[in-house]
Amino acid sequence: MKENKGLSRYRKQIVFLMDLVIANIVYFAMIYWVPIRNGTELHQIFAWMPNFGLMVLCLCGFLWASKSYDSLWRYAETDEYISMIFMGALAYVVYFVIQKILPIPKIPSVLSMCIYSMSLLLMMTARFIYRKYRMKVTTRNQEKKVRCAIIGAGNAGVGLLNEIKNNSKNHYQPVCFFDDDPEKIGKFIHGIEVKGKIDMMPLLLRNTMVTEIIFAIPSADPIRRKEILEMCSGLHCHVKVLPDTFAAVQSGSLSQNVRNVKIDDLLGRERIVFNNQEVFDFLRDKVVMVTGGGGSIGSELCRQIAKRSPKELIVVDIYENNAYDLQQELRMEYGDKLNLKVEIASVRDREKVRKLVGGYRPQIIFHAAAHKHVPLMEECPEEAVKNNVFGTYNVVHAADEFGVDKFVLISTDKAVNPTNVMGATKRFCEMILQSMKGISHTEYVAVRFGNVLGSNGSVIPLFRRQIEAGGPVTVTDKRIIRYFMTIPEAAQLVLEAGAMAASSEVFVLDMGQPVKILDLAENLIKLSGYIPYVDIDIIETGLRPGEKLYEELLMKSDGLMKTTSSKIFIERQTEISQTEMNHKLEILHEALEQGGREAVRLAMKQVVPTFRDPDEVNREVTALENSESEKK
Repeated sequence: MKENKGLSRYRKQIVFLMDLVIANIVYFAMIYWVPIRNGTELHQIFAWMPNFGLMVLCLCGFLWASKSYDSLWRYAETDEYISMIFMGALAYVVYFVIQKILPIPKIPSVLSMCIYSMSLLLMMTARFIYRKYRMKVTTRNQEKKVRCAIIGAGNAGVGLLNEIKNNSKNHYQPVCFFDDDPEKIGKFIHGIEVKGKIDMMPLLLRNTMVTEIIFAIPSADPIRRKEILEMCSGLHCHVKVLPDTFAAVQSGSLSQNVRNVKIDDLLGRERIVFNNQEVFDFLRDKVVMVTGGGGSIGSELCRQIAKRSPKELIVVDIYENNAYDLQQELRMEYGDKLNLKVEIASVRDREKVRKLVGGYRPQIIFHAAAHKHVPLMEECPEEAVKNNVFGTYNVVHAADEFGVDKFVLISTDKAVNPTNVMGATKRFCEMILQSMKGISHTEYVAVRFGNVLGSNGSVIPLFRRQIEAGGPVTVTDKRIIRYFMTIPEAAQLVLEAGAMAASSEVFVLDMGQPVKILDLAENLIKLSGYIPYVDIDIIETGLRPGEKLYEELLMKSDGLMKTTSSKIFIERQTEISQTEMNHKLEILHEALEQGGREAVRLAMKQVVPTFRDPDEVNREVTALENSESEKK
């Protein structure tokens, strides 16, 4: 229901007039029913009017001064009513003293106290009735709203409930709370029962018609969060999560900030946080360039770098839309505090790259520009070689030519024993860095990590779109297992590795236990309120070109070393001479000039010794699985 905007401008004046009317009604009613019935003459009603006027002036004046008339009473809670009682009591004390001093007819103290108390009580009652009326209007169409249960009866959950009850635009109807605090179980919070412990949800939610569950415990540790969300996934309810940082949305709409469950909610591990002070010192007052700065990893790198007071941040990207969006985001957040430059350029353009590096003279370069989509690069291997290999070569040698202090390459786990062109080109990029060891003053480092949740081309957004469309959800092979990390973790790893870098190293993150893609698909379907294979089917489409069942993070090497961080390891690489590198580049040049895609693919196998056919690798994995199964 929309309020009358014309009247809402005069809300204070209307409430003030209402209080005056209430006070006058109480005065004349009390004078008529009490004094006259006890022999007091009628003229005293008017004789006491100056005294009554002082009474009303004190009461309404104190309420006005305390900003009681500025309150939106449809949202009023206990504090507003207590404040009103306190100011009313203070006003009566002031009135009582003044009327004793002034030469005006005195209303008997008992009668004045009755008039005063009754007036204040009725003023509060009018506000309470208005609040109840507004709540009734808000919930008039409650049967059309989503019946939800709230997990967590703490500050976050209660704050969410208050907003839901007071916001006419919300689409939720809270039915119950669940909380592990035994003192809260069985109690009611604003009329909503704390039904039981969280682990009792599967039993207690039967026959309640709840269709949505909101997880409202932002402080829960990742392991407990994972346990609860996995429990929710079996209840055939749509599950949503109150944002992790409750304070960040206190000033906004909590119900509007409730989000869908993210897969990183189900990782069940603490978010990895690196040595921020070391990274801060590494970036502070430095000129930093990020190629591919508009992409999912590149843009997060720019956000992290911007927080650490660089002297200048140069964003280089070929796709102007992403670069523009990032530019506007950073300008809104930092304004003139961040010296930001955006350049639209391709790393394939050698002269443009030299011009940018030579003009800005960055001290640090983060190279994130690359083609990363495996199936597309299988179809267009020449583009992967031109962009990933020769684009990286251009930036690496520009960094050497113009004396860049550190160069950090964004690599991938697909570079380990690659089975696709994209992975092979990224492995070759690592080899380009190795070839610079001992001949350049620039420190080169590659950072290798697994699949990044939410990045462009990630499987999770695809699953969500398929679920919203009613299915089916497609997985290439139900046996596929992948390592996952979040975008902020990936960006921080890159920055940390850059701070650690010494010479031609490959840094690898310990990403914990791998995750089965089929489990991700099933959990997403369940948490969306559907039953896998019943409401939404999951089908296998077959491995895509270049795809293997299992990704590896480390090459089998004896050179694996620990770092100061327990989560980061170094894999030292065999040195490659410039002569050998030039020979390999010549092979790729000739293949590109021939123009055949098969020639490019064969050339990649020739220059990257670990590049193997995916069918061969997958057959070996399947044979090993069958052998282990027979032993069991």
